[in-house]
Amino acid sequence: MTASEQSPRALRRLTKRSQFQRAARGNRAGRSAFGLQVIAVADAEPGIGYTVTKKTGNSPERNRIKRRLRAAVTACSRDFVAQHDYVLVGRREALSEPFTKLVADLGALITRVHAPRPTDERPSSGRGPRKPR
Repeated sequence: MTASEQSPRALRRLTKRSQFQRAARGNRAGRSAFGLQVIAVADAEPGIGYTVTKKTGNSPERNRIKRRLRAAVTACSRDFVAQHDYVLVGRREALSEPFTKLVADLGALITRVHAPRPTDERPSSGRGPRKPR
C-alpha cells in the first residue's frame, strides 16, 4: 500500500441547513444507533453532516454520540461515494453499541443506499399489510 491509500479520504463538512434539508429528501436507511440520509450533489468530494436532537439526551450525551459517529465515519471513509452528501442522524443507542458494530453498520448502510432498487418495489407506508375487506 502506498501512503495515499492508507490515509483517510477527505470529506467535506455540511454546515448549512439547506444541505441537511436536501439530504433529507434523498435515500434513507437506518439502524438502531443512527439513520443515514444520502443525496447526489454536484461537488466532487463527498459531504458529511451529523445531527442529534435534544430529545436524545443532554449536551454531553449528544456530543459523545457525535464523536462516536465521527470516528466511525473516519474508519469507513473509503466507502463514501463521490458527488454525494451524507447525513448521520444519531440516536441514543449509539452510546452503548460497540464501536466495531457502529463501523460495520455504517459500511453496510452506505452499500445499501447506493444499491439499485427494483422498479416494481414501492416504499411502504410503514403501517404493515392491509386488512382484507
